[in-house]
Amino acid sequence: MPIVALGMDLAQIARFEAAYARHGDRLLERVFTDGERAYCDQRKSRMTNYTGRFAVKEAVMKVLGTGWAQGVAWRDIEVVRKSGEAPTVALHGVAARIAATKGIARIHVTITHDAGIAAAVAVAES
Repeated sequence: MPIVALGMDLAQIARFEAAYARHGDRLLERVFTDGERAYCDQRKSRMTNYTGRFAVKEAVMKVLGTGWAQGVAWRDIEVVRKSGEAPTVALHGVAARIAATKGIARIHVTITHDAGIAAAVAVAES
């Protein structure tokens, strides 16, 4: 399958922690699905995992060509991680409709974090 688009994002973990300190669980509920919160909340480095997922959402928005525009909500992009497997992305709502319009059949993602930075890359296939 041909590559349709590529997106990348970097996020400072301390900046995300500061946003959480200001907004608390309201931020997490607005940005992350129930499944993402359940996964991150059981991790030792909870905020690092949240920041990585935030970076994935930004990278996927770049793949879709929308940024925060065109009605894509944070929770329309969900990072799914099954035990022992690489993370995947499930699209919902407006994000799923935009992907279908662009002929995107699958989005591959990778997440990493080091030295206070979380990074994500998203590759869309038709």
